[in-house]
Amino acid sequence: MCAFILSTNMLNVSIVLYNPNWQEVSDLTATLLQSKYVDHIYWIDNSLTSSCPQSIDTRVIYQHNQHNIGYGAAHNIAIRESIYDNVPYHLVINPDIILNVKELEQMLQFISSHPEVGSLMPKVVYPNGELQYLCKLLPTPFDVFGRRFLPRQWMEHRNHTYEMRSSGYNKLMNVPYLSGCFMLLRTQAVQQARLFDERFFMYPEDMDLTRRIHRDYLTVFFPHATIIHNHEKASYKSLKMLWIHIVNMCRYFNKWGWFCDKERTLFNQTVMNEYLK
Repeated sequence: MCAFILSTNMLNVSIVLYNPNWQEVSDLTATLLQSKYVDHIYWIDNSLTSSCPQSIDTRVIYQHNQHNIGYGAAHNIAIRESIYDNVPYHLVINPDIILNVKELEQMLQFISSHPEVGSLMPKVVYPNGELQYLCKLLPTPFDVFGRRFLPRQWMEHRNHTYEMRSSGYNKLMNVPYLSGCFMLLRTQAVQQARLFDERFFMYPEDMDLTRRIHRDYLTVFFPHATIIHNHEKASYKSLKMLWIHIVNMCRYFNKWGWFCDKERTLFNQTVMNEYLK
């Protein structure tokens, strides 16, 4: 690939915060700022009170919302700035991500060299190196609620397919549902898809956006770069978060269809034929 494809100030980053671990946020930000391609990093804070460090880099823009407006709505604040400033790429990233700046630039090189790609997610692992299965088919209600409430052994085969485990996670794949923990977005693609749907407070907003981008662009799993995600699975530990998950998944199925979703059927069948033979 040719180096001239990349230019400085071609990437904005947004990190949504809620009662954050500031050391974690600062470490991630310091890594991102090592790249000359990063223009601005937006800290969008949904916490009730602000505890932002006094001294931050001039490329970091801090906004405190004073109340929790939701994950997608908070990222939209920064994405709109990328659209307004004509920054060609925007990275949505969780604060609990650890990455290597060279691999970030490798991903940026790839997406900039492939105009058909609208969104990209790398391989994601736990701190112990175990793979996180974050490439998924578009779920049916049974996929979502069955895996949450039924015994694991009852759902094992279905989960295996839903999480695309037989793909091997070792090749480029065009997947209709990629995790929101790390979304390298082509700004034009996310603008065309009309950003995150702010009706979803959290949980299905990444699924909803990816499938809308997937209509017009490739939404790519990129196995040649790896990041670490210290994923908490909050809805498995908190009744409040479980309720938020249920409510927002109901909103998702109300939008796209509970049992009749022709686009879901088409996208999933295409993926299974291509990668899950």
